[in-house]
Amino acid sequence: MTKVSITVNGTAQAADLDPRTLLVDFLRDHLRLTGTHVGCDTSQCGACTVHLDGRAVKACTLLAAQVDGKAVTTIEGIAKDGVLHPMQAAFREHHGLQCGFCTPGMVMTAIAMAKDSAGEPLTEAKIREELEGNLCRCTGYQNIVRAIAAGAAAMKAG
Repeated sequence: MTKVSITVNGTAQAADLDPRTLLVDFLRDHLRLTGTHVGCDTSQCGACTVHLDGRAVKACTLLAAQVDGKAVTTIEGIAKDGVLHPMQAAFREHHGLQCGFCTPGMVMTAIAMAKDSAGEPLTEAKIREELEGNLCRCTGYQNIVRAIAAGAAAMKAG
């Protein structure tokens, strides 16, 4: 067993884990944070995207032991005091979801995308390029792209 200490959504978490435990399994099975989804186990779908020290990562590609001492934010940790994060609100307002399976990963990717844009407006082409690592089987992505543009603008406005 390996002792792992990770701050998840602002709360310190510690556990003795099999050293082969993936971060996504730690979040889902040990912490019951099931908003982080497992879609492919090959890092191609993006449904497991979380933020690791502020950067978007796919939780199915990391061992929990690799993130020892770091901070992880999941979809459950981005709303504040019952108020949706601006990106979540934009996805709802612009119908950027259908079944919802990919939505947590899309939202987490979109937040990182907006933060990484250095205040520059996100063009449709840039959003589509950045979404290449996130798959949605239900939509044609048009509403997702609109939602991300609107969410990024709302984040910039504060």
